[in-house]
Amino acid sequence: MKRVIVGLSGGVDSSVAAYLLKEQGYEVIGLFMKNWHDDSVTISDECPWLDDSNDALLVAEKLGIPFQTVDLSEQYKERIVDYMFAEYEKGRTPNPDVLCNREIKFDVFMKIALDLGADYVATGHYCRKETFLNEEGEEIHRLLGGVDPNKDQSYFLCQLSQEQLAKTLFPIGELLKPKVREIAAEQDLITADKKDSQGLCFIGKVRLPDFLQQQLKPKTGDIIEVSADHEKYQGSKNENRIFNFAYEPTDGKKVGEHIGAHFFTKGQRKGLGVGGTPLPLFIIETDVSTNTIYTGQGKQHPGLWRNSLFIQLSELHWVRPDMKLDVGVSMEVMARIRYRQELEKATLYMDTIGLKVAFENPQFAIQEGQFVAWYQDEELIGSGVISGG
Repeated sequence: MKRVIVGLSGGVDSSVAAYLLKEQGYEVIGLFMKNWHDDSVTISDECPWLDDSNDALLVAEKLGIPFQTVDLSEQYKERIVDYMFAEYEKGRTPNPDVLCNREIKFDVFMKIALDLGADYVATGHYCRKETFLNEEGEEIHRLLGGVDPNKDQSYFLCQLSQEQLAKTLFPIGELLKPKVREIAAEQDLITADKKDSQGLCFIGKVRLPDFLQQQLKPKTGDIIEVSADHEKYQGSKNENRIFNFAYEPTDGKKVGEHIGAHFFTKGQRKGLGVGGTPLPLFIIETDVSTNTIYTGQGKQHPGLWRNSLFIQLSELHWVRPDMKLDVGVSMEVMARIRYRQELEKATLYMDTIGLKVAFENPQFAIQEGQFVAWYQDEELIGSGVISGG
């Protein structure tokens, strides 16, 4: 009997994943990851990880499977939290969920599971895996989007490797979310009606801005408004809009002050505290070196839209290494720069220093530090950290 260790998070998705695996005849063990217990960033008296752990325990008891908790808080702080703070201080915006999967669930957690004799690790992600043999007889694993278009979570797994996929199962990838809740209700699982978590990955109900403000020091700076008809945007329409604009305070007028450029990101509308403009102000750029935020009126401001982005070689990842591009070669793909974004037509161009992703249509608020993932049909084949335009 194959042994599978399920990352029981205390949510309905992982609960049903464990149930389905047991029904399929696997030896199932539930493991809860405790990843944060730093009281210095407690936003309220709530203790979400303890609530989630208790729910996971109750699910395991209901299913009749062994259960234990592993404390990964030290690795989480080192690999996720410290990295996030460093990125924000550079003016970049990391994605903690992608990092959690790459660094914690499918690395630290997977190694613990394999040490416990697991043949596979399973999670409650809405995605699928298919395996085939290539001409050399080697197994190739395909990472496919989930059947539920509203819950496809393949983007969050865009940094996984063939070695990690080989040891992974995604039991609910073929199901729609309502069906998952229906199964949980039929089995009388306590998580059947539990809301999906919305907080920072593995920290729970803590909102990211609150979390950052308790760790990074506030620093007053200027908010500059740049006109949409500024001369720097001339000739930047449509296919020519392929770069980041370098802004200076003289490019606009001061309209307010902020508490620190590293707390804000491109495309952000709320939290500026500046009113009285005909159209809402959006952040079009942040400059942490001068602690300046540049804004523009309306979502169609030209400073918010770009046609392309760039990935340095060191931050380029191929889920399918057998499909990686040689220098000078291009590839037509579908790509997204954020979770739940509709896939957009794009072309990959491989250069000696990295990969350029050119979109058919301009993209809103492309943010350095985020991940772009690209697909062929329904398969996610690669990804990278956005470093510029």
